[in-house]
Amino acid sequence: MLDGHGALGWIPVTLLVFLCCLPTLASAYFGLTGNEPLSILPLSAQPEERSAKSHYKLCDRLKLEKKQRRMCRRDPGVAETLMEAISMSALECQYQFRFERWNCTLEGRHRANILKRGFKETAFLYAISSAGLTHAMAKACSAGRMERCTCDEAPDLENRKAWQWGGCGDNLKYSNKFVKDFLGKRSNKDLRARVDMHNSNVGMKVIKAGVETTCKCHGVSGSCTVQTCWRQLAPFHEIGKQLKQRYETSLKVGSSSNEATGEGEIPQPRAPGHHQLTPEPRPSDPIPRTTDLLHIEDSPNFCRASKYSAGTAARKCYKDKNCEAICCGRGHNTQSRTVTRPCQCQVRWCCYVECKQCTQKEEVYTCKG
Repeated sequence: MLDGHGALGWIPVTLLVFLCCLPTLASAYFGLTGNEPLSILPLSAQPEERSAKSHYKLCDRLKLEKKQRRMCRRDPGVAETLMEAISMSALECQYQFRFERWNCTLEGRHRANILKRGFKETAFLYAISSAGLTHAMAKACSAGRMERCTCDEAPDLENRKAWQWGGCGDNLKYSNKFVKDFLGKRSNKDLRARVDMHNSNVGMKVIKAGVETTCKCHGVSGSCTVQTCWRQLAPFHEIGKQLKQRYETSLKVGSSSNEATGEGEIPQPRAPGHHQLTPEPRPSDPIPRTTDLLHIEDSPNFCRASKYSAGTAARKCYKDKNCEAICCGRGHNTQSRTVTRPCQCQVRWCCYVECKQCTQKEEVYTCKG
């Protein structure tokens, strides 16, 4: 089960899995940064596929790069962990941007076009993808779903108190090693490649920073003479929240001659005599040593439909909260509707809750076109 979203009723039964293969000689991409169209896959192998080699089929359906496919086939638990990571990243991205103009539109055309650019949104996709894979793999190890890893042993966990290692910690050490090997090293000669690598590393670092030591006391009358302790990752919802904050404060590096306009289109260089745009970023431009996300060019405003998003026309908004921002000054429509919901619920005897059905009117707000 994906943590952090127990109250979200919109999580689908099937996983939205973004097929991930954009192989090059120097890099490997995965998850929301893949360049393949959207496909819907079940969370796990079908009953008829459950055999000694069933995970091979799942790995093939993910259309991984050659090295990634080899790593996927090496351990029966990897394929489902990869699929869980992609779904978790996608749902968290959509959750974090649910009130924004760009609501993490992941349809193939829009996502593919954003990935071609160095926007803040691109930076977030790289960070949430690597974070999702790191988190899912560490959890899979501690849950016993992997053959090549198990609980975190954490030999460096020491304390003056009588700590006795116990529980089953999330294996972040193995997860980090796996993710770095799985994603591969990217070329340092290209500024965009280095920015992408930096943002992927930020996702992994946020996971590491969120590790907490959980302890349980043992002893007579709860005297806590002995503590059983283990390491746990923060809920992925907290990771998404932190990455969203880093998105808001993303740093622009280098300079770009391509800044997206309000409609999401890229302006062409102007004729001599007009305002000259700044030069393209050079491969040698330095990458700041920071845990902030980095971007190369300014984002479009996502107000109108374009190759980067479907725009905000007809988008649901929340009056006095985000309608003015999301609707881009175009105003919003108000529609009244009658809804029936359970109310005045009471516990009856031991086993069930009895509720009345209450009808009330509510207003729905959507952006004008």
